[in-house]
Amino acid sequence: MNDPNLSELLADPIVQTGSLALIGAFVTRVALRHHPTYRLVGQLLFFAALTILLLYHGIVPYEAGPPEPFILQRILVGFAKVIWWTNAAWALVGFARVFLIFERQPREGRLIQDLVVGMIYVGTVLSVIANVFSIPVGTLIATSGVFAIILGLAMQSTLSDVFSGIALNIGRPYAIGDWIVLNDGIEGRVVETNWRATYLLNGTNDLVVLPNSDLAKARLTNLSSPDRNHGGILTVRLQLTTSPAAICEVMRAVLLSCNAILSLPEPSVRIIAMDAHAIEVKLSFWVAELSAMTAARNEIFDLIYRHTKAAGLRLAQPAGLPGADSVPAAAAAPLHRPTSLRLLDSLPLFASLMEDEKAALAETMTRRTYRKDEVVIREGDVAESLMIVRSGVLAAVRHEPRREIELTRLAPGDCFGEGGVLMGAGEPGTIRALTFVVVYEIAKTSLAPLLRDRPGMVEELGATLARHASTGQHRFQPADQPGGNGSVATMMVARIRQLFQMPH
Repeated sequence: MNDPNLSELLADPIVQTGSLALIGAFVTRVALRHHPTYRLVGQLLFFAALTILLLYHGIVPYEAGPPEPFILQRILVGFAKVIWWTNAAWALVGFARVFLIFERQPREGRLIQDLVVGMIYVGTVLSVIANVFSIPVGTLIATSGVFAIILGLAMQSTLSDVFSGIALNIGRPYAIGDWIVLNDGIEGRVVETNWRATYLLNGTNDLVVLPNSDLAKARLTNLSSPDRNHGGILTVRLQLTTSPAAICEVMRAVLLSCNAILSLPEPSVRIIAMDAHAIEVKLSFWVAELSAMTAARNEIFDLIYRHTKAAGLRLAQPAGLPGADSVPAAAAAPLHRPTSLRLLDSLPLFASLMEDEKAALAETMTRRTYRKDEVVIREGDVAESLMIVRSGVLAAVRHEPRREIELTRLAPGDCFGEGGVLMGAGEPGTIRALTFVVVYEIAKTSLAPLLRDRPGMVEELGATLARHASTGQHRFQPADQPGGNGSVATMMVARIRQLFQMPH
């Protein structure tokens, strides 16, 4: 008696529909939830099987059929239709998700996906009402107009944010990762945008939430568009102690020696004002992205100081201040300290020397000049002298197969050759003059007596070189020289002692 009952139960269309729906839900919603494409294929297959099954049993899910004679049967048939419409909605939603992902427009695609998905679910609910419960949808919509008006007024602010979000996503004034500035001073990097609001991460790492309706009305500047390059401007006011052309040339050398700015677009120098006592010059430059602007400005300020000092120029006070039109006596007085000593003062390698030791070393220094494009030292050569840049700009370039890599640029106060003099290592790149260059040279033979007289200086030099290598202060280092730590400093000290034939 049980077998026929079981057969009848299994042959029941409602049981078959429910079983197929459960299997399909488990496969598509659980087993394949991390594979959108496979899940869509599974949803389509199960939906097709469910459609064939219902039509085979005479149930047309997309039509409002005649009422069943029994209430239980009417409920079960309605339940089967609801299952069919639910699977239809899932299949359409899966198709929308996969299609928009294939379009590779994640920001616009997500908003459109949500909009399409919402329309699919609304349409599904209306279809169920019409085809399952046989309620006229038109009459339902007409009678619910008053409630829709009340709901719209209550959600006026939210709806305004939603439609503003749609307008912003269609207009695309910004993208995730862009840095934007509003007319009220609010600025930050866009980290998320959704239906209601846009989220910015400002310079102090605070999250700023902007309603889309407010953002749509604001005057917005996108600092990351049309590309990531960002321009910067600095104004320098100098005493008019030489010709404007010479001052502009020094400022061009400042920009030429800066490692943090782009060479294209080409930086420029422009005179914006001049009077009897001072000249104002505007420096325009570009960086790869906005986050690099602070480092670039800091480097340019440092280079302005070094180049103006090397050229004998002096900064002027801002216009309008008392005494701005007069030259301070201290500034007007010539610097009596020799150039060689001032260069030694600027190098951390010799910061620990006594004044008499610096004077003795300065007497051994040799002044050399190089014309533009002249090679000072070639890649791989072991320098026999420590060279300190007095004025001008140099570039260090490493040659690799089919290309050249610029390692760094050297400005007044920088030195090179310390790897060869102190470690016996070859230069990591060819150093070429980009302008007329003046350098002061300290021969290795001049350093040897100083190191032998002061053995403690070897440890100081080794620690300084290791620290510079680890922190990036050492502008460029030989490829075989490791990063800085305690063991590296010890190794450097041992190498210096071996090279200068000093006892361990």
